[in-house]
Amino acid sequence: MKGLAGKNALITGASSGIGQAIAIRLATEGCNIAINYCKSAEDAEGTEEIAMQKACGQVEGCGVKSLLIQGDVSQEEDIREMMNAVVEQFGGLDILINNAGIQKECASHEIPTQDFDNVLSVNLRGAFLCARETIKYFLSQNRPGIIVNVSSVHEKIPRPLYLSYSISKGGMENLTKTLALEYAEHGIRVNAIAPGATSTPINEAWTDDPQKKAVVESHIPMGRAGTAEEMAAAVAFLASEEAAYITGQTLFIDGGLTLYADFRGAWSA
Repeated sequence: MKGLAGKNALITGASSGIGQAIAIRLATEGCNIAINYCKSAEDAEGTEEIAMQKACGQVEGCGVKSLLIQGDVSQEEDIREMMNAVVEQFGGLDILINNAGIQKECASHEIPTQDFDNVLSVNLRGAFLCARETIKYFLSQNRPGIIVNVSSVHEKIPRPLYLSYSISKGGMENLTKTLALEYAEHGIRVNAIAPGATSTPINEAWTDDPQKKAVVESHIPMGRAGTAEEMAAAVAFLASEEAAYITGQTLFIDGGLTLYADFRGAWSA
């Protein structure tokens, strides 16, 4: 992708799944990658190993740098320390990928307040805090920059039993649009991707069960789940100069899931 080589990118929640795939893809595009993780240093090291292998192969000193950063995006001080570490190690920050997220299943009338708050704190408040600190940095350096938020089809599609998750992604849609509008004149672009059903570790409950997988895929016009690599490709595009005139948009990557798939056949209103 045009314009990614040599850029410095911070990817939150990059130890597995879509975040891991994004880190790997950006490294192969020549970005220096800061891999944020909350708990599993081992998984983050795995991300780093794969990313550097794909970016450099057996070539030492290929120019791509990597950095592992532990931090909880729901904690303001952790975010500031992450930002400082990236700037110190890489000499600057060009791209933020807000990917960290959690979900908790529960009937809406039974959700414990703490669980509701935890999901919002990571998925929405955390994304805001990371974006806020990143924009502060961009403005202080008088430089353009890129933010890509990893949202979900559930910013549009209600998801029973996952109320807090759906709310967090609905909020992320407006976060993306508001920041894009407010900072466009400064050359700061803010976009989002909205993955549909994707084969990642967080979805093992249905990806590893043939019957459940068949039910999920029956609602997808293309008839299959997406891959983390397909999501990462879209992020790379939005972060690149190929998307230089795109801001405030959410790119749905869902195999047609948001096309009212259950109305594929003839029907009358």
